Amino acid sequence: MPNRRPQQIARRIEQIKAQLCAIDAMRPGSLTRQYKDPTHQRGAYYQLSYTREMKSRTDYVPRHCLREVRRQTGNYKRFKALISEWVALSIEQSRLALQRLHKP
Repeated sequence: MPNRRPQQIARRIEQIKAQLCAIDAMRPGSLTRQYKDPTHQRGAYYQLSYTREMKSRTDYVPRHCLREVRRQTGNYKRFKALISEWVALSIEQSRLALQRLHKP
């Protein structure tokens, strides 16, 4: 069974690569609703807040663009999750390879 694990890892990494290629437009950040008058919750508008290259940024998002920005931020979260899984699998793959090299 341990001999199968490297093959399973390699297959999953290939699947991750394919899924990454399928991701299109993406944006980091959190989309929030803000109010011009927060006390009475009037004048709602949306903004996207994110940090990039150690700088915090906030972008106004027009209401008609909400669906697209939500899709883009979802794509970014999916991208980050896939990359994280790929790194974890690569670490495991490397450890298994080193174990095989050191066995007599």
